[in-house]
Amino acid sequence: MAITLDGTNGITFPNSTVQASAGKILQVVSTTKTDTYTQNSNTFTDITGYSVSITPASSSNKILVMCTLNVCVVSGYNAIGRLMRDSTPIFIGDAAGSRPRASFQNTFLNTENVWTIPITFLDSPNTTSSITYKFQVKSGVTIYVNRSIDDRNTSDYDARLASSITVMEVAA
Repeated sequence: MAITLDGTNGITFPNSTVQASAGKILQVVSTTKTDTYTQNSNTFTDITGYSVSITPASSSNKILVMCTLNVCVVSGYNAIGRLMRDSTPIFIGDAAGSRPRASFQNTFLNTENVWTIPITFLDSPNTTSSITYKFQVKSGVTIYVNRSIDDRNTSDYDARLASSITVMEVAA
């Protein structure tokens, strides 16, 4: 039996189908948001320019989602956010009364605090259609992404930041 190394898909065995071994990373897609975003809404709203799309090769494969999000709000208030797969919230807590179901919540202590929210989640989307991962945030006050509230033009304070979402398809 002849074995062919094709340079792109690995080893090919004639008259057989070789599946990717479980746990193998099949594809990686990433986006980085370097500009700022401001929102004043107490309902969950998409962060503009902070999403990534991937099309799984198999419906049994999983998607590893890794995010970093830099947010702040006025001192004494909360910022609440949730990870989304298309229009479906994922990586959220259980329902309990009128409490929001979210991926994170932070209470801010002063106007210079910017929190970097790290999230890692292994999703099972069960599809071979294109899916989009994104973040929604809400607060009773204005939310700032990738900047502080004060946003002073100095070299000592109020850095401009970057947020990213990386998704990896993992073979089942």
